[in-house]
Amino acid sequence: MWNGETNALIAALGVACAAVVWLAAALWRMRRRWQAAVGERGWLLERERESAAQAAIAAERDRIARELHDIVSHNVSLMVVQAGAAREVLGTMPDEAASALRAVEDAGRGAMTDLRHLLGLLAPSPSGEDAEYEEGGDDVGSPVELAPQPGLDRLGSLVDRISFAGLPVEVRMSGEPRPLPQGIDVTAYRIVQEALTNALRHGDGGKAEVTVRYADHALRVEVLNTGPSVLTGEPRPRTAPRQRQGAGRGLLGLRERVAVYGGDLDARRRLGGGYRVRARIPLNRP
Repeated sequence: MWNGETNALIAALGVACAAVVWLAAALWRMRRRWQAAVGERGWLLERERESAAQAAIAAERDRIARELHDIVSHNVSLMVVQAGAAREVLGTMPDEAASALRAVEDAGRGAMTDLRHLLGLLAPSPSGEDAEYEEGGDDVGSPVELAPQPGLDRLGSLVDRISFAGLPVEVRMSGEPRPLPQGIDVTAYRIVQEALTNALRHGDGGKAEVTVRYADHALRVEVLNTGPSVLTGEPRPRTAPRQRQGAGRGLLGLRERVAVYGGDLDARRRLGGGYRVRARIPLNRP
């Protein structure tokens, strides 16, 4: 009787020990799986973090490239046109040549100021101020107050610069003007700036027309410039090296700017001559 109970107790103890061992092994396997899952999740999160950082860097590089193009292309184009005009009349009309050279100087100063502001935002000084060099020297002068990016309120000065460079510009405003979101305001200004700069650089004389229309739910911007007709006009002289300048970066950047706000931009040569840039930017997009 006693031996039977002992054997039963030993058997139960063996079963209990086996169950404990099995549970311990199961817990160890579960812990290994959990550690592996945590490690894999951490690896995936790290990969996602790296991908997001790379995408942010690429987007910031594109934004900086667009800003540099807008600053350099516009001002340098004005400088080239004005310098060429000064060279043509230097011997016969010194006053006009001097005016053209002053315009070159103003465009250069404007470009340098805009570049300093942009570079100051990218790599600010320890004090957080943007320093400008003193005129006629290499010493750092008084800090320059950072100005906001241009908007349609500065359209008049842009038109004056382009007109003085030799391209007459007519501006038409329709609808009820109203305050615009800063990004849309800057985008509209850049559209006009790029279109007029291209018209000045590649145009064959003529004039340009700028139309800004405040519609109920969208802002519409159109820039037209005249030129030889592709149907009846004489063919344009081939100036391939000049036409390759910029490689279309300006228009590509404009399309990206407009697309951010859900709008669209169309740029094409007109059958009647010249070029047309037309954009629509929604104003009621959430």
